[in-house]
Amino acid sequence: MSDTFVQEMEEQLIAMRKELLDKLTEDNSDFREMVNAMGIKDSIDVAADDIAFKKMEAINKHEANRLRSIENALARIHNGKYGHCLKCLKKIPEERLRAIPYAVLCVDCKNAEEVPGRH
Repeated sequence: MSDTFVQEMEEQLIAMRKELLDKLTEDNSDFREMVNAMGIKDSIDVAADDIAFKKMEAINKHEANRLRSIENALARIHNGKYGHCLKCLKKIPEERLRAIPYAVLCVDCKNAEEVPGRH
């Protein structure tokens, strides 16, 4: 996986995060202040913000889970582990990452997870 591709995915993830945070904070000034205080975090800081994520889940569980996935993908980029399946450790195809930049499983492992009795 090229450095250019990883950089492209990082930029896409950052844009997705901004869009999601803008949406989540649209009508909630208190929450907007909390998000602004969070700023850009490294992987250790992301874990420390679990309380903030719990509040987000109360507001919108689906969006909060997506935001957590984006933050985790950014942490994997910074740790040099982006683009590898968390289950089998094989490279996730670029096509899958372009479709879902925060994917953590390759297609085979994701399919096995969704179909009971496989794998």
